[in-house]
Amino acid sequence: MKPQNLTGVSEFPLLDLSDDPDLQLLLFGLFLSMYLVTLLGNLLIILAVISDSHLHIPMYIFLFNLSLTDVSFSTTTIPKMLVNFQTHSKSITYAGCLTQLTFFSLFACLESLLLTVMAYDRLVAICYPLHYLVIMNPRLCGLLVLMSFSISLLNSLLHYLMMSQLTFCADVEIPHFFCELSQLLNVSCSDTFINNILIYFIGAILGGVPLSGIIYSYTRIISSFLRVSSSDGKYKAFSTCGSHLPVVCLFYETGLGVYLSSTVSSSHRKGAVASVMYTVFTPMLNPFIYSLRNQDIKSALWRIIIRKA
Repeated sequence: MKPQNLTGVSEFPLLDLSDDPDLQLLLFGLFLSMYLVTLLGNLLIILAVISDSHLHIPMYIFLFNLSLTDVSFSTTTIPKMLVNFQTHSKSITYAGCLTQLTFFSLFACLESLLLTVMAYDRLVAICYPLHYLVIMNPRLCGLLVLMSFSISLLNSLLHYLMMSQLTFCADVEIPHFFCELSQLLNVSCSDTFINNILIYFIGAILGGVPLSGIIYSYTRIISSFLRVSSSDGKYKAFSTCGSHLPVVCLFYETGLGVYLSSTVSSSHRKGAVASVMYTVFTPMLNPFIYSLRNQDIKSALWRIIIRKA
């Protein structure tokens, strides 16, 4: 295959999740429903935090930003997939591919960093309850969110710059339902050795450091939890992180599952299906986890419903 100049690549064919037209129609309805549920659930949390002054505290400010990130994360990939299902097209333009890659990297990294910030917030709330409002002051909260966004933006711009320097062969198919970084490197005609090293290095830092921070925070939380003698105190300590911990497990377990499926399985379609868990199910389930296990969110939503009735 003859390499093409970057300016000559107009579009990339994407992988279909299924070749069966009837199954494609079913998948369209399924993904559309999940996307609408994702939007509704996260927007309700955003509305609850904005409208209820009782939720204007660090924990819910971070949750507000996480819900915004989940909406953006889903919107990066699902609408394009739905359009492809409906139009029976499976291509994406070169510019659209780079844009999708950039925003996917941005919001995936931002979600990881926000979960780390929320773990630190729970650490301070449980281990230093008397100093919580002093430590987690509005200035520090704003700084943590700004730093998370800035690091994520730099990461996504670096990915964009790396990919924009590559050349691609004619008529290559991206073996995925969206423009995923490692798959783009695999179909490139350029030497990607340096790119792969940079990706693994950045992934180790931006994946390992936040995960290490979360593990450290929960190690301290569990240690403090075990020192509490009363059952009421233990329940209160557990309830403060009972929503955050399942979200962390869901995010990192699905991400790890996608990585393992791509390395163990030789089937690109199986790897793409595994990625659905990471890109679709996680943002959809997060609002349910927080609303079902958090009395403050449920109370705020009920107040909104009663006010509108």
